[in-house]
Amino acid sequence: MSSKRVPFYQKSHKHFDLSYRSRDTRQMLQEYSARRAASRQAYQTSSSLGKTTCVLCARKLHTASEFSLGSCRSQEQKSLHWSEQRRIRYVKSLAALEDELRIARLLAREQLDKVAIQRMVEEKMALERYVAEESIIRAPEFLVRLRSHTVWERMSVRLYCTVQGFPTPVVQWYKNEELITPASEPGKYTIESKYGVHVLDINRAHYDDTATYTAVATNAHGQASTNAAVIVRRYRGDEEPYPAGIFPYRLPLPDEICYTHFEVQFLERFGVTFGMEGETLTLRCKILVTPELKRLHPRVEWYRDDVLIKESKWTKPYYGDGQAALSFSHLHKDDEGLYTLRIISRGGVHEYSAFLFVRVMGAPGAPMDVSCHDANRDYVIVTWKPPNTTHEAPVIGYFVDRCEVGTENWVQCNDAPVKICKYPVTGLLEGRSYIFRVRAVNQAGISRPSRSSDAVAALDPMDLERSQSIHMEGGRDIILHDFEGDVKIPGPPTNVHASETSRTYVVLSWDPPVPRGRDPLSYFIEKSVVGSGSWQRVNAQVPVRSPRYAVFDLAEGKPYVFRVFSANKHGISDPSEITAPIQAKEAIVAPSAPGRVVATRNTKTSVIVNWDKPKHEEDLIGYYLDYSVVGSNHWESCNHKPIKYNRFTMHGLTTGEKYIFRVKAANAVGMSENSQESDSITVQAALTCPSYPYGITLLNCDGQSMTIGWKLPRYSGGSNILGYYLDKREAEHHNWHEVNSSLIKERIYKVEDLQENAYYEFKIAAANITGVGKSSEPSELYKCEAWNMPEPGPPYDLTFCEIRNTSLVILWKAPIYIGNSPVTGYFVDYKEEEEEHWTTFNEKPTPHHYLKVTELHEGKCYVFRVRPVNDAGIGKASDISEAVLVQAKPDTKEISAGVDEEGNIYLEFDCKEITDASHFTWSKFYEEIDDPNKFNIETLGDHSKLYFKNPDKDDLGTYSVAVSDTDGISSSFIMDEEELGRLMMLSREIKNPTIPLKSELAYEILDKGEVRFWIQTESLSPEATYRFIINDSEISNSDTHKIKCDHTTGTIEMVMDHFTLENEGTYTVQLQDGKAKGQSSLVLIGDAFKAILAEAQLQRKEFLRKQGPHFEEYLHWEVTDECEVLLLCKVANTKKETFMQWYRDGAGVNVKEPPDFQKGVCCLTIPKLSKKDQGEYKATLSDDRGQDISELDISGKVYDDIIQGLSRISGKSASPLKIHCTPEGIRLQCFLKYYMEEMKSSWYHKEAKVSSSEKMRIGGSDEVAWIQICEPTEKDKGKYTFELSDGKETHKRTLDLSGQGRNPYHPFNILSLSNKYFGNYRGKVVGGLPDVVTIMEDKTLNLTCTVFGSPDPEVMWFKNDRELELSDHYIAKLEQGKHASLVIKGVSSEDSGKYSISVKNKYGGEIVDVTISVYKHGEEIPDVKPHSSDRVREIPAKPAE
Repeated sequence: MSSKRVPFYQKSHKHFDLSYRSRDTRQMLQEYSARRAASRQAYQTSSSLGKTTCVLCARKLHTASEFSLGSCRSQEQKSLHWSEQRRIRYVKSLAALEDELRIARLLAREQLDKVAIQRMVEEKMALERYVAEESIIRAPEFLVRLRSHTVWERMSVRLYCTVQGFPTPVVQWYKNEELITPASEPGKYTIESKYGVHVLDINRAHYDDTATYTAVATNAHGQASTNAAVIVRRYRGDEEPYPAGIFPYRLPLPDEICYTHFEVQFLERFGVTFGMEGETLTLRCKILVTPELKRLHPRVEWYRDDVLIKESKWTKPYYGDGQAALSFSHLHKDDEGLYTLRIISRGGVHEYSAFLFVRVMGAPGAPMDVSCHDANRDYVIVTWKPPNTTHEAPVIGYFVDRCEVGTENWVQCNDAPVKICKYPVTGLLEGRSYIFRVRAVNQAGISRPSRSSDAVAALDPMDLERSQSIHMEGGRDIILHDFEGDVKIPGPPTNVHASETSRTYVVLSWDPPVPRGRDPLSYFIEKSVVGSGSWQRVNAQVPVRSPRYAVFDLAEGKPYVFRVFSANKHGISDPSEITAPIQAKEAIVAPSAPGRVVATRNTKTSVIVNWDKPKHEEDLIGYYLDYSVVGSNHWESCNHKPIKYNRFTMHGLTTGEKYIFRVKAANAVGMSENSQESDSITVQAALTCPSYPYGITLLNCDGQSMTIGWKLPRYSGGSNILGYYLDKREAEHHNWHEVNSSLIKERIYKVEDLQENAYYEFKIAAANITGVGKSSEPSELYKCEAWNMPEPGPPYDLTFCEIRNTSLVILWKAPIYIGNSPVTGYFVDYKEEEEEHWTTFNEKPTPHHYLKVTELHEGKCYVFRVRPVNDAGIGKASDISEAVLVQAKPDTKEISAGVDEEGNIYLEFDCKEITDASHFTWSKFYEEIDDPNKFNIETLGDHSKLYFKNPDKDDLGTYSVAVSDTDGISSSFIMDEEELGRLMMLSREIKNPTIPLKSELAYEILDKGEVRFWIQTESLSPEATYRFIINDSEISNSDTHKIKCDHTTGTIEMVMDHFTLENEGTYTVQLQDGKAKGQSSLVLIGDAFKAILAEAQLQRKEFLRKQGPHFEEYLHWEVTDECEVLLLCKVANTKKETFMQWYRDGAGVNVKEPPDFQKGVCCLTIPKLSKKDQGEYKATLSDDRGQDISELDISGKVYDDIIQGLSRISGKSASPLKIHCTPEGIRLQCFLKYYMEEMKSSWYHKEAKVSSSEKMRIGGSDEVAWIQICEPTEKDKGKYTFELSDGKETHKRTLDLSGQGRNPYHPFNILSLSNKYFGNYRGKVVGGLPDVVTIMEDKTLNLTCTVFGSPDPEVMWFKNDRELELSDHYIAKLEQGKHASLVIKGVSSEDSGKYSISVKNKYGGEIVDVTISVYKHGEEIPDVKPHSSDRVREIPAKPAE
């Protein structure tokens, strides 16, 4: 039978190709063939009777009579002439007959061909006509859909729609499900249809024409519909009400009937889905629909909890491109539930279902299923379902919001949260339509708003019942109202009662008054506490227009009575009858907890939970379920939308994990208590009967029996396979015969008592504790014929493990029939599933019963076979295996190796997917391990370990593990020499452990001179012990040897307070932590010990020094920018009583200002360093705590370094060389901050160093360095250079003395200028100062002299080359610019010394020295000489501008 599917349109009409001729054509051809056969037979008969025959027949006769002609050849030769003539006549007549027959055949063939062609053309035209019609056949489709209208009364409405389809669809109009016929109301409706445009005219619309109008188009291939709302407004002053019931209005349209039979297959299905609230989600299912028609499809419907889902702004169904999808634009808890996809056609209903879970986080989830009840003119009751709050804070209450249809302004209805899931909303405007939403509140905040409710109109539903419209001819209507025309003041309301009570409000209901009057009614309510006798108006400000009202602010526990008044513009009615006492209390209470919860196994990732209903289940909304992993004490929600039944399937659980469940019930008041927790359950597949075995193969046959083998069932049913039942059947027999009455444990069996050369087939069924599974498909027919071939039989039971992305391991069992010699090896062949050619993986036969096949392509499916080999050759190949997908599964786990706490080496493997029927099989070289002397296997739950008892080199090899009753979970591990060596080393360390050390025993010298010995380990437990041993003697903790241990860091230390010569020797630390031990030693002998001892003593000395005032930094020198030398030291640990003294060469040095210890730095300043300042300087600190000394010898190298420091600063401040003319000649000068003869300075003339001589005199003072050129000549011209070196850098200043004539720098010009100007105008001391002055103590000394200079000179006094600070003791005066004096009052020995007067102006000046000596009373007048022979020193002029 052909597998080609015949199109539906070819099943009932005729076919015209050669393979499918029409019935008439076949009959004509059969008749023609029969006639031809009859004519042939007749001709043969006539030939045999001697009648005229054709040439072909003559030839046959001639051939048949050749033998007879040979015998009569002599007679023919005798009568040759007569026979020849006869033959010629015969041939001519025969040729004419053949021509006639040929022409007759051609004419017959032409006629038959014409008839056949004519019929073919007719049938082809019929086919083309059918195909053309089929191409335009389509179900009705609306191109332009109806549009809603809102009009005033007495206006006309016209509804348009455009529809296409073939055959032309018939359009019918409906009003609120009722068929519209123009004849029923003549003049009211007009229906037109032209060119596919269909029109419905509603003439002079009335208020009762408000409805939903639907156009339904139908033809033989389907049905389509479109609808629109028509709203007719009635003018009532400022109010424009909407008719009741329009928002929303559900119209149950006729189903679109699909008359075509479709075959539907689900290719890809959506599974159990988990989404987060607020997300976008799509449920998608790929389907194959046969036949695939462009314009005709089966009806596709989506259901949630068996409720049909229609397209909205939240959900959008889609069907096309081979898939059906349902999209959620904004996922909400209302969307949680069981979703069902149903595909409906004439062939039946195909459906698929899966659950959608919606998760929420943070604030409480939004309430669900907001709906409105009991709507009236200004009142409606809003109800909703509470959210689940498993791991959120409990819900405190709810806020109800309303929004008028057509606006986006949400108004909160209640000021305080309402605690129950019901709230009466009042204050609505009559005729307006509203939608509502609810928000939940807890401690975390306010939840997202719920989905909006359906729109509801604030209208009295009785208004339409009390009015009646009668349509009259001429377009007029008569409206009859059921109002009493004679009544003005209405009667009192009746039947006042409490329709609903709660703790916070009471809803009163009543019947409108009878009679009620024409005018609009309003109501007033009064309340009274029972027994008080006083009445209080409840709605004094706002009249009530609905016959219902919610009364708030009632005292809980107090009974109230109520009465109601009717009112219109004419007045107020009498009060109604007083109600019975009504108390504000909950009419219903929270439900009790559900009963016993039982969880049962379902699948590998789901559990079925059943529970008993609560004892009190009044007004129950549904149930919420929670689950928790055993031991975690953390609960999660199973569902976020209450379910109404007491059975639930929880999906998305982890295979092998243990869970417990609990349930709580919910109603409008709140949640019940949690039920008792269920017993823990491990997530596994439920126990079922096993699937059927497969891969039945013949392994051996001896002529009387057959050995049959087969493979394990693909699914064990969740428990161990107990055995198998085998049935046989002989070929062409119908009845199966039982082979074994008891279970077969193995998967190989020898079937005996068979008939030789007979054919048999077999089928097998597996059994477990649940029962016997289905039987396998019958095997192929096997002939019971003895095998005597020399080659081996087929291997069997091909299995696969360790399937990875490019490799797998194939295992098989040896053949039962081995042939004439043992099997020596095997070849493994493979190919892709759809290929024809086999590829042999191994070039040489493998002696093993396993082989790892590599270099495969990821994602491809392969099939395998195994061929055995013995000395006779290659034997029979095994059966081809099932297709294997070469792709590693996600989260594939491998075997890991390790060593336990006792030092045992093991291999371990985890498998979460195990079932009760699963067991771990450990193998070495893929042969099951059964040697208890070498190995020990321990399996606990989903964890299995293979222990090595005495590991050695014999344990090297490939180890594998396979887990049965799983989806082929397996792994292998290669134990090579390197890995075994590593594990054995770890084992030895654990069995004979050593404590690992981060640092061996070491020492350090502390600040006090203490010696710290310490050692640090990797880790140390609190139970660890240790010992310090010095020279074979254990040391205990004491004041002299402080020992302690920090277990967190693993540090052990010993601090020796005083380190002496007796401590020389060997130091050892011994550790023990459980079984682990450790030791470290340190040898301190000889030079190593002496170095430690010296450093310890030094540190101890330093520590003792620092206990009192001490120098933190010892004396050191520093040169300032002013060329002063500072002796600095840093002190510490001082106090007020601390005394500091400076010394030079053992003599105390007086300091003007005492040291400031707060700054911590003490300083001794040497203003202008000279050779006389050399010596040993010392600073001492002392108080009652001790004394410290710091010394600095300023001589030798230290003195030279200070000179270099001064030279560095002076060299940087050196001015350019200047020319100064003196009576002796020319003087070149360089001004510096400070200059002294010890500085390394040099003068050069024309690059030649100049030495001091009578011609070139070199000298200097404190601020200038100069060279005097006496009596300059032409030879003295050239470049002069002054160099000052600071040891690192040389500072140079140059001046070029050259040129003639008017050059002002010519030596002669300079000399003449100096004689002309400088000699006459510079500052001078004309006279009056003695060389030496001797005076007694306490006397007053007055030094007076006359000075000269133009301009007037500046006069300064110096003492010992330092500027004299004037005070009451020293008084200096300059009178009339030429009389200078210095008065010293009360002279003392400290006033002895060299005094100098400096007189200078811009042309220069001079310094004159006077030596003053002060002696005491009673002493002889000393003989004092001047300090120097040159008491008058010249000051050079300033550089010329």
